[in-house]
Amino acid sequence: MSTNDNNSDVRQFKVGEDDDGIRLDRWFKRHLPDVSFNTVSRWARTGQLRVDGKRVAPGDRVEMGQVLRVPPAEPAKAEVVARPKRARPQLSEDQIAFAESLVIHKDRSAIVINKPPGLATQGGTKTTEHVDGLLDALQFEADGRPKLVHRLDKDTSGALLLARSAKAAANFAKSFSSRTARKVYWALVVGVPSIEDGMIELPLAKQPGTGGEKMHVDEKEGLPARSRYRVIERAGNRACWVELQPFTGRTHQLRVHMAAIGHPIVGDGKYGGQEAFLTGGISRKMHLHARRIRIDHPDGGRIDVSAELPRHFAESLDTLGFDRALGDSLPLDEVKFADTAEGKRKKAAAIAKDKRRERKGERRGRAGDDRGRGGRSDDRGRGGR
Repeated sequence: MSTNDNNSDVRQFKVGEDDDGIRLDRWFKRHLPDVSFNTVSRWARTGQLRVDGKRVAPGDRVEMGQVLRVPPAEPAKAEVVARPKRARPQLSEDQIAFAESLVIHKDRSAIVINKPPGLATQGGTKTTEHVDGLLDALQFEADGRPKLVHRLDKDTSGALLLARSAKAAANFAKSFSSRTARKVYWALVVGVPSIEDGMIELPLAKQPGTGGEKMHVDEKEGLPARSRYRVIERAGNRACWVELQPFTGRTHQLRVHMAAIGHPIVGDGKYGGQEAFLTGGISRKMHLHARRIRIDHPDGGRIDVSAELPRHFAESLDTLGFDRALGDSLPLDEVKFADTAEGKRKKAAAIAKDKRRERKGERRGRAGDDRGRGGRSDDRGRGGR
């Protein structure tokens, strides 16, 4: 909402629900994009820019209902020509129908879609078809298009969360950064790990010479990365169906981790090479699927949604004789703490503490025996006198 201030050119704007909690400079970028950051900083520094009558800084956050006092618009310099914004291409009826068919959950704050394999999350070089390009079809009754809050690799299928407002996006981003959100993946991997329930803790970094397109394990320069895996069912020693949970969010984390322990994801030639492909009618497509996402809802409670498997993955499970009902039988919140590095440290500390107690008890026992023998000797001595 905009009004005049004392019949001057000073403007007033009321912060809406969709802008609740965002930075002031971000508010200007959304609603007054022609005002540069330097101008906003100067207005704030000189006291011309105020929120509810108080001086503010560009990095301060605004709340719904607050009133922004904004100075008059400054005349544009003649030599500066604004670059026209590139309009998003109009979606066809088929594209709109396709986008709507992906929706598996919708409420006032969130949408969850079941992303098919082969569809990128965002555009890039030579990538013209992607989820981001379909978001106009998923606006429904909201004021704006939904927002991406996390990503899935192009060849990874499954549950992808979208926020329907800036406030919801901020809440979801906080859940992901604080690791309270839980994501469960299903994968078909080559071979069978010797430990059926394990934690992989290997730091990851961009592999030099690949333009950032490939990651690798780097003990010296890599960022911490932690993934849990649990074997659901095995097909002899040939392959197994596993549940994966990433506890950090590094690029290609699950794919690199499983390849690093010698069990690449079926269809992942990028990290598993030719060993990542099985014969016997098993699809060469990637067998990595975001089965479930659970995250705190901005309005209270939780969003907990599961996405059905793509056809090629389901057919591979059937070909290998796996029982699909077993996939959801593992408890989400059960974590073998002893399998983590922190758990191992605490376990070692507890063992050391127990040993110290035992040694202390032995010393006390010996001291007690000595005092007992000494006491009897003294008593006998006194009695003799």
